Amino acid sequence: MTSVVEPAMAPKHNQMKLHTMQFAAGGCAGFVEVSLMHPLDLIKTRFQIQRGPDDPHRYTSLADCFKKMYRNEGALSFYKGILPPLMAETPKRAVKFFTFERYKEAFSSFKALPESSILFMSGLCSGLTEAVIINPFEVVKVKLQADRHAFKEQGSTLATAREIIKNDGFGRRGMNKGLTSTLGRHGVFNMIYFGFYHNVRDLLPQAETHGLEIARKLLIGFVSGTIASCVNIPFDVAKSRIQGPQPVPGQIKYRTCLATIATVYREEGYLALYKGLLPKILRLGPGGAIMLLVNEYAFEWMKENL
Repeated sequence: MTSVVEPAMAPKHNQMKLHTMQFAAGGCAGFVEVSLMHPLDLIKTRFQIQRGPDDPHRYTSLADCFKKMYRNEGALSFYKGILPPLMAETPKRAVKFFTFERYKEAFSSFKALPESSILFMSGLCSGLTEAVIINPFEVVKVKLQADRHAFKEQGSTLATAREIIKNDGFGRRGMNKGLTSTLGRHGVFNMIYFGFYHNVRDLLPQAETHGLEIARKLLIGFVSGTIASCVNIPFDVAKSRIQGPQPVPGQIKYRTCLATIATVYREEGYLALYKGLLPKILRLGPGGAIMLLVNEYAFEWMKENL
């Protein structure tokens, strides 16, 4: 009696379609995260650009910042500068997650590298790639966030971008201002964010129920985003100082990443390098968890339904 061999089932998706889905899932993650967490990003920037106790616009606490912004600039002021990140977050987060997977594949070909190192290195490279793409959007966003006029009096995103290009062009004084600090910020963040999350997620046993498994991943994502935020914030402060308004109009005090970090440390002390840490953690702790989960479940949904 002859046996009939069942033909192998063809894969549901080819490699190109899977890559497209990964890209789209990362974009969904970025859009959701920015929509929910942007007000905290704005407050973080306000704290980072204020200087010593003589700053006339100084905020003493998160509550003080919320109160003064609401009273002086209106409720919509908490969404100042949201259009650049919304326009950028879809491709930015898509690039973040997509390139992480591609770098991981590339580094995996080096058999001598342990898997834990591959995850950290892939995160670092994805962050550097992400930074190059996102920096012009960050320049526009910080300029809008630093503006203390009421929301309705503020120039549009497009008008602000045109003004920057007209006055300073696309170089290191214009749309690519602060690129080195953005590279440091995103490279360090993604290295820890992805490396910690995937290493710890694989070490801890899966939960028994779907709800607990979501909670497990949210917790690991929250810790990943929090640790990454604590480590990379000096680069973030340097970026805000370089891209934000200079202390004396017309004179550029903050030029390069490491020089700015040294200046802030020398003039204001080491704690000044951690300005905005609380709103940053409040944003990127839960925000980081949201992104990882939305990316993962969006990708799984696309594979099942598209």
